[in-house]
Amino acid sequence: MTDLNLRVAIIGAGPAGIYAGNILSNAVRDAGGTVAIDLLESLPAPYGLIRYGVAPDHPRIKGIVNSLHEMLDAQHESGSGRTIRFIGNVEVGRDVSLEELQQRYDAVVFATGAIRDAALNIPGIDLPGSFGAADFVAWFDGHPDVPRNWTLDGAQVAVIGNGNVALDVARVLAKHAEDLRSTEIADNVLAGLEASKVTDVHVFGRRGPADIKFTPIELRELGEVPNVDIIVSDEDFAHLEGVVPANNQMKVMLRVLNSWRTRESTGASRRLHLHFYHAPVEVVGETKVEGLRFERTTPTGDGSVVGTGEFRDFDIDQVYRAVGYFGSPVLGVPFDEVRGVIPNVEGRVTDIASALDAEDGGTAVRGLYATGWIKRGPVGLIGHTKSDAMETIAHLVSDAQAGLLEAPADSEDVLDLLASRDVAFTTWDGWRALDAHERTLGENHQHSRERVKVVPRDEQVAISRNGALIDS
Repeated sequence: MTDLNLRVAIIGAGPAGIYAGNILSNAVRDAGGTVAIDLLESLPAPYGLIRYGVAPDHPRIKGIVNSLHEMLDAQHESGSGRTIRFIGNVEVGRDVSLEELQQRYDAVVFATGAIRDAALNIPGIDLPGSFGAADFVAWFDGHPDVPRNWTLDGAQVAVIGNGNVALDVARVLAKHAEDLRSTEIADNVLAGLEASKVTDVHVFGRRGPADIKFTPIELRELGEVPNVDIIVSDEDFAHLEGVVPANNQMKVMLRVLNSWRTRESTGASRRLHLHFYHAPVEVVGETKVEGLRFERTTPTGDGSVVGTGEFRDFDIDQVYRAVGYFGSPVLGVPFDEVRGVIPNVEGRVTDIASALDAEDGGTAVRGLYATGWIKRGPVGLIGHTKSDAMETIAHLVSDAQAGLLEAPADSEDVLDLLASRDVAFTTWDGWRALDAHERTLGENHQHSRERVKVVPRDEQVAISRNGALIDS
């Protein structure tokens, strides 16, 4: 058995990457070895979709961020015996190549997630006024790489999808801006929401109420939005007669939905409509979105639905598709264009375009691994991400112990390589500076928030590297 003395690069500093680093550090230490881990992130700040993919009015997410922060903080403590370096604002394939990483590390783990919207292939989906939910989420979360302005100039807005992302989008669209002022929402986003002309938000699902992908807490939160009426249709519940909920979670959600059927209108200034058994078939419009056409569906009894041949049209000014996320390729790394993942077998990256093309899943590429959504696709919650990382890291450690990894040929520190190219990388101390700066902005804000996010990338980098804003 080979002694463990490893240098590992993990690409992506969201939950998947941070969990992988922490698990790897502990596993190697428990085996009596040493490991130096570099966590490379394309954004200046850590936490990935926890920072840039979850609605700002979810206070429980703060607990996840705190947990991730504590993990990395412990790894950066002087004399802790643990070595994970955060290196932000670095994109693999642009600032440093995969080949250069392979020359400097025993292994490279990809935890790049899935940030693109999955496609919805219906006529008219590309009309102006039709958007992917991921882009909208990135905007209201203050992502540095999306436009800072978003026009909400239509009264009738549709969200296609029945998952938590769809619910997040619908809730933010329906919510009044003043009810978001106490969150960490960026000022430009708050201004955009204050100018919103939205009065009605319609959420469409292809299946019925018993097949929604929400979580109970998300659904309950929807009903607690101030000055917004929830509207459901009795006809969408006709098929539930005699249906036994599959689990307690579904039992709770059906109870919530049924309670809304009898809730009287409060005359709220905004309304949120939940439509079930509606399969989208066309976005209607000549030069922009003017409406949506759906085919009414009916359950088949085996969990799926079929079209009834009945079509319904809705006047809609904007449409947001929330039908899932999709991974992005990394230059030089195999990529499955169909599933949007890096092909792998239990986290070991394989050399074929799609693991579905070969019975044996392909041949493992020495020293390359994947974890999180880029490994398994955009499904599952934070708990799945941790167990996912455990599987991948277990294979990495066993491969190292079996002598299957190739020792780095170049001892140069990647930071020296990045510095020689004038890459303005950020560090953990830089994140601490940015974190403190955002908290100070929140404390000094007229609405007294916990933090106010800095949005522009150059400002984030400047604060992280210098502790002060760049000159305007």
